[in-house]
Parts: sequence; C-alpha cells; structure tokens
Amino acid sequence: MKNKILNRLKRAICGVGAIIICFSLFSFKSTDHPKNDTVVNNSFRLRTVIIDAGHGVKPENAPPGHYSRGANGSFSSERNVTLAIALKLQKAVEKDLGGVKAVLTRTTEEDVSWEKRAQIANDNKGNLFISIHCNSLADRVVRERVGTRRGKAVYRSVRRPDRSGKGALMLVYGLHRSREEQNAIKNNKIEDESDLDGDGLDPNDPVVIILTDAYMRKFRKQSVKIANLISTEIVQTDGRRSEGLREQGVYVLCHAAMPSVLVETGYINNPEEEEYLNSEDGQNEIVNSILRAIKTYKTEVEQITQ
Repeated sequence: MKNKILNRLKRAICGVGAIIICFSLFSFKSTDHPKNDTVVNNSFRLRTVIIDAGHGVKPENAPPGHYSRGANGSFSSERNVTLAIALKLQKAVEKDLGGVKAVLTRTTEEDVSWEKRAQIANDNKGNLFISIHCNSLADRVVRERVGTRRGKAVYRSVRRPDRSGKGALMLVYGLHRSREEQNAIKNNKIEDESDLDGDGLDPNDPVVIILTDAYMRKFRKQSVKIANLISTEIVQTDGRRSEGLREQGVYVLCHAAMPSVLVETGYINNPEEEEYLNSEDGQNEIVNSILRAIKTYKTEVEQITQ
C-alpha cells in the first residue's frame, strides 16, 4: 500500500516540478545549468487563476469567520475598488489566456470570510491565487504646542491623517506561517491529485513530509516570481512606484495550496492615488500589468527544457 501511495504522490508532484527537489535530497546531480525556474519534462499547465477581491460588506447573520472592513478614501472604499479591478481582471484573463479559467472569490459587495476565500481557491484547484487590495497608512500621532502655563510650553498629542503613501506593494505569506501552508497542501493539493481512494495520508510518514516540503518550496519560489513580475510591470511599463515585495502573515495566502500573492494596488487614502484607483484608465492599467505578469509567469512555469 505504501508503494502505491508513493507512486501516486510522485505523479502528483511532478505536475509542478517539485519532484526535482526530492531528487536533490538524495544527491542526484544535473550536468545542465539552471535556467530561470524551468523544469525538465514538465507537464504542468496553468489552467485556473483565483482572483480574490479583498474585503466587502459583512452580510447580516454571517456565519462565523474572519472578516475585515478594508480601507476608505475621501470618496471611495477599498471593497468597491478591489471588486471593480477583480471583475476586469477576470474578463481579461479569460479573453487573452486561452484555456485559462478565472474564478472570483466574490462577485458582489457582500464580503466572504478569509476561510471561505481559501476554500474557494482550493476547491477550484487553482494554480495561482491573486488577491487584490488597496493600501492605506494609519494616522500619525504628533505633538503640538497648545499654549503656555507658568512660562512653560504646553503640548498635547493629536492624530493627523498620513496621506503620504504612494505606489503598489506585493505581499507573500510569512515563513512563520509555514505550518499552515504545509497543512493546506496536505489537505488539498496532495490528496486531491494523488487519488488515494480513501486510503488517507499519514502526516508523519517521511514520504508525505518530503513531498509536502517539496510542494511548499516550489510554491514559495513561484509566489515570489509572480510578485516580482507584477511589480516590474507596474514600474517599468506603467511608470508607477512600487514598494517591492514583503512577507506578511496573511491568512488567505498561507491557506491557499498554490502560489499566491496579495497586490496592494495603491494607497486609497492618498487623494492622487484614490483618483487613479477609481478611474477607468487607472483600473485598466493595473489589470493590464497583472495580466502581462501572468502571461510571463505562465510561459516560464510551463517551459520545457531538453
């Protein structure tokens, strides 16, 4: 039985090329030079992109789960901007990337819990998860002089809006949440693709541990890849500022069993950025940058070397 499980797991993990990492653990050496994340005899194809419109309006009598309101600008809300961009991106992906399906985690203003978003991504067997958000800076606390008393200056602390934020930001899941990523892969990726017919997986089995770790490393590498590709498009093609790539313990990123990135498209509490994020030209520019990045990503991860 164990040999049967091993063979099926190997076939499953070959889909993303992670089996190469397993080979390296047993000191196999390649005489070829590495080529930009290419994989020999890679049969993987990008078929499903999950597009996650961040936040939303919490529905009445909502089931238990994690919800968050999102940021607000002077005349708009993050939940509306992210949904508009997500809907445009879905249409662009399915129009320009033949054979690729784009699945939205929400299609209305009604919010979806973090847990449900990850479940939608995994249930639809996504190959790539892109979460759309808007950034915002917290108020600054400053000290200002309000008068004098007995010849001495009197100060008080006041809050002032900080509207200085500008540009995009890419987030990938923090390594401190690796355990959750491992569990997501075991529960969704390996079991779904290995067709164990109810045999189940022993989480302490060395085979399962090795293959899960291989998946996680591959997904991590690909998450960084798509994040950098989007950032590059925003800077080099659109001429906008990008704050680059950061790690953060975002629930949906570490619970989606696939390469994942959260795109902070701009600062909604910056008046100039808010106008851009709400304009048709601005939204189309953001969508086209992400689309170009997905095209490049698709070409690279599907590439086969001889």
